[in-house]
Amino acid sequence: MKKQIKDIASIRTGLFAKPSGQGEVLYLQAKHFDEQGQLLSELYPDLAAEGIAEKHRLQAGDVLFAAKGTKNFATVFEDHNEAAVASTSFFVVRLTDKKLLPAYLAWFLNSPATQTVLKGQAIGSSIPSISKQVLENLEITAPGIEIQKAILQIAQLRTREKALKLGIETLREKQIQQQINNAIKY
Repeated sequence: MKKQIKDIASIRTGLFAKPSGQGEVLYLQAKHFDEQGQLLSELYPDLAAEGIAEKHRLQAGDVLFAAKGTKNFATVFEDHNEAAVASTSFFVVRLTDKKLLPAYLAWFLNSPATQTVLKGQAIGSSIPSISKQVLENLEITAPGIEIQKAILQIAQLRTREKALKLGIETLREKQIQQQINNAIKY
């Protein structure tokens, strides 16, 4: 069954703030993530908690969608007992339909077909941006929970396979270079 995202989730923009370098709240920015939405490094709280409304605090299962720039990705916020807010680079998508897994929504938003649709509707030439309306009106196919879990497992295994292949290729290259270096020495 296809549904528009606005029918299964609430979408809001992140918070504009200036990190101070220390504080009690993490301020998540697009630069903290790679192209697949994985955190690049360990983060430290860099905003004061005072003055941050509860509605801006992220909850476990919120899907962050990087809508500005050329690096558009979705990732699921996992609560590690640290208060966090998203920057204005993100839309925060909070599911209201419990028949959809946050990780499935993130997978869907990151899929090549969806990325093509979204990038095709981005506005702006120097810094392309995907509007809230475009994201709200995006249609998602929502299979049952078990099928969603299976899709996520397949995607995870494929990612692992790619990493293993890259590791094998790197080791093979080192092996060949060592053999060449050994041949030159004799």
